[in-house]
Amino acid sequence: MSQPDLAALFRPGGPFFLIAGPCVLEDDALNLTVGEALARLADELSLPLLFKASFDKANRSQLGSARGPGLEQGLAKLARVKQATGLSVLTDVHEPAQCAAVAEVADVLQIPAFLCRQTDLLLAAGATGRPVNVKKGQWMAPEEMRGAVAKVRSAGSDRVAVTERGTFFGYGNLVVDMRSFGLLREACAAPAVFDGTHSVQRPGMGEGVSGGEPRFIPPLVRAAVAAGADALFLETHPEPARAPSDATNMLPLARLRPLLEQVLALRAALAGTEAARG
Repeated sequence: MSQPDLAALFRPGGPFFLIAGPCVLEDDALNLTVGEALARLADELSLPLLFKASFDKANRSQLGSARGPGLEQGLAKLARVKQATGLSVLTDVHEPAQCAAVAEVADVLQIPAFLCRQTDLLLAAGATGRPVNVKKGQWMAPEEMRGAVAKVRSAGSDRVAVTERGTFFGYGNLVVDMRSFGLLREACAAPAVFDGTHSVQRPGMGEGVSGGEPRFIPPLVRAAVAAGADALFLETHPEPARAPSDATNMLPLARLRPLLEQVLALRAALAGTEAARG
């Protein structure tokens, strides 16, 4: 399949798109199973899609939690997915020194929510010239992301998106303010992405890991699209319960297509309403 025009996706007013994949890179069989299924969906639904998976989960709750294959092996795994599926790929960076190496393989760099104010990391990601997706910190107002985006742009990348992944509501809970998408777009002059899977996490509520309530993924996704989200971020897995990370809040792969069909129908209906209003 042809790769999407990333310059168009990561600027305001671009096409609606999807970032999807397993939370963390696993063996090639699993990575390719998900990647090939996503590539088929992208073709059949005419939906620009980026494959997402992390080579390292650097902020796990417990020291002994699985973190992923690491930088070198992880980039090799991402390269195999990219070659086999034709999909553009996205992955997280956690330290400035990782950015240049990751940019040699990944088409898009992602800044994790917990690191969204780390100046050196944002500058290093921007300096690669690759598009950058910055996830909004769970403690931050949408307008506060203006500074993070400005740091990336100042280093050389004008292709930036900002992702809403929920805001802390007391302990062990996240809420999504549906005003956030318009506020992010206005404040940052960037596409506002909705992370429909991390937003249903229950941080610290599992047995040494984050819990989650995946039954709320579809209604939150539909609400975010109706509220004006420019793109979606959805972690997906054939068997979430067997996944080494985010097992409690990923969307089963078999449920992804029906949800995307609803989303695209909703967007078409909204576009028709707007057109009728003139």
